[in-house]
Amino acid sequence: MRLIDMHEDFGYSASMGKDLVNGNYQSDLNQLKAIGDVTIFSVVFPAQETLSGYSNMYFQSLINQVKIYYKLDNEKIVSLVRKKEDLDKQGIKFLISLEGTDVLTDPSDIYLLKELNFKAIGLTWNYDTKFASSCMSKKDYGLTGQGEELVKLANDLGIIIDLAHASKQTVLDVSQISKKPVIISHTAYKKLKDHPRNVDDEEIEAVIKNKGVIGIMAWHKVLPEPTLDGYLNVIKELGDSYGWDYIGIGTDFLGIEETIKGFEKISEINKIKEVLNENAEKVLWKNAYRVIRENLND
Repeated sequence: MRLIDMHEDFGYSASMGKDLVNGNYQSDLNQLKAIGDVTIFSVVFPAQETLSGYSNMYFQSLINQVKIYYKLDNEKIVSLVRKKEDLDKQGIKFLISLEGTDVLTDPSDIYLLKELNFKAIGLTWNYDTKFASSCMSKKDYGLTGQGEELVKLANDLGIIIDLAHASKQTVLDVSQISKKPVIISHTAYKKLKDHPRNVDDEEIEAVIKNKGVIGIMAWHKVLPEPTLDGYLNVIKELGDSYGWDYIGIGTDFLGIEETIKGFEKISEINKIKEVLNENAEKVLWKNAYRVIRENLND
């Protein structure tokens, strides 16, 4: 079976002490190996949780998580995606993705991310940055001047722009100016569940016009009901309304505190394949595969 999951928090979870090789979690390497041909957007979330919230040790946290991915690659447990042809290797592939630009001081820092083999960058987490406003913003100012420069550099360097956690205006702004397809790696449909993390029809239409892809997440709070049926209903509603070329999987496994009944681990992904029938391959990997290839330069 082939799968591209556009958001799993491997690095952050491993940095917090979870055994993601032999553990029993929402996702782990043994489960991924059993699925077969898997590409994971392996997230670097550069913050550390403390008793008083998240610390600002952004850069050290980023380096620690990148080292985890390189160690797995060096030990040939996974293969890092460095170029387009790596997507077609057998086994587990990790595509390194940054969640939030809080760690960046200015747009040119993206050159360092390029050297560290980052292939995707999320403009925001739940906080506004100097580059863009987030979905939790009290004032939705959208993409800033520095943010526009960052998007243009990402396009030039072959780094995918991820608009998960971004505000509506940010989604609209970036979808318009990006020369390459964007992703919203993990979200759901606001029409079916009104939640700040979900996207509305105007945002969906903007991403489709950009030829991007939207990953549906398995977090109970963003779905119409916290079950596999609720998850599938979001996918079917979007597919029936907008076509099946712009929907993908972005579970957010290892980054959510509670999953949904019937889809609690990545090993259960075959349930989605069984229900979606002829549309399954597009949703499970083909749509995301297209966007990755259209972004990467080599």
